[in-house]
Amino acid sequence: MFQRILVAVDPSPARASAVRLAGELAQLANAEVRVVHVIASAASLAAIVPLEEDTEAQAVLDEALATLRDLGVKADGTLLRGLTTQVAAVISETAEEFGADLIVLSPHHRSAARALFDPRVSDAVAHRAHTAILLAPEPQHQG
Repeated sequence: MFQRILVAVDPSPARASAVRLAGELAQLANAEVRVVHVIASAASLAAIVPLEEDTEAQAVLDEALATLRDLGVKADGTLLRGLTTQVAAVISETAEEFGADLIVLSPHHRSAARALFDPRVSDAVAHRAHTAILLAPEPQHQG
């Protein structure tokens, strides 16, 4: 069973599903969880522009850690930085450094055309990582 689980979170609402799934798996296996949030920046010809404020990123990380700790899971977390094109590499490298035997991500569903020009981070991590990947389902909206 999994002993070291890395869960990557972002500002989207789908992160709650990934954190909950990682926490439930960690409970079953008495596993350790590391939460990673990459503060992404976009590069233009003139500048590198952060896409998220540090305080917002810290709130995302803190919320995930609180959820895991409420479940009684041993968890720590870290904020990292990277360009939007580097997010998958940063997640994969962090999983390797942590010794993760599972990476939990939340997929972001997009049109096929958009995905062709802008691959999902979950797809890119799956191609880079040398460990198991679990995509948490996005919550169904009641309406």
